[in-house]
Amino acid sequence: MAKRIIKLDEYNKKILAIVHKEADLSNQELAERVGLSPSACFQRKKALREAGYFFNFHCEMDLDRICEHVLAYVEFYLHSNTMPYKSAFESAIQGIPEFMDCLRISGDMDYISFTCFPNLTALKDACDTLSANDSLGIKRIEIRPILERTKWYLGYPLEKLKWLED
Repeated sequence: MAKRIIKLDEYNKKILAIVHKEADLSNQELAERVGLSPSACFQRKKALREAGYFFNFHCEMDLDRICEHVLAYVEFYLHSNTMPYKSAFESAIQGIPEFMDCLRISGDMDYISFTCFPNLTALKDACDTLSANDSLGIKRIEIRPILERTKWYLGYPLEKLKWLED
């Protein structure tokens, strides 16, 4: 099913830019910031969500204050970039929630994933399990634990990007 296209006028752009970084704003606060009535703002936000311009809300957690954990980037190198290996690998990663983000990239590695595991042993065990599955075609895995998080991802810099025109 094709996503509905909505014209990204100045109001819709403002709604997306604000909701992206401050999803917990009340509709009243959002309407005031955008310059619309609460009813019009609610209808626009609802239409943008239903059309797939954004699809969920989440909040950032200070994991250091909540739980023991290890953050790491994991690099995957496949034997071959053929569709069977890519499909099998991507399907396997989908089923492991600790691999929170996985990107297929150009260069000498094939995929990189941002991960969060309870400890290094659990991270290593997950990578070993993936590596042992011959159908995934993994040649090598590099684990890069994060020593310190010096900057948090706080959303896309929408105000710096060129909006697509209809």
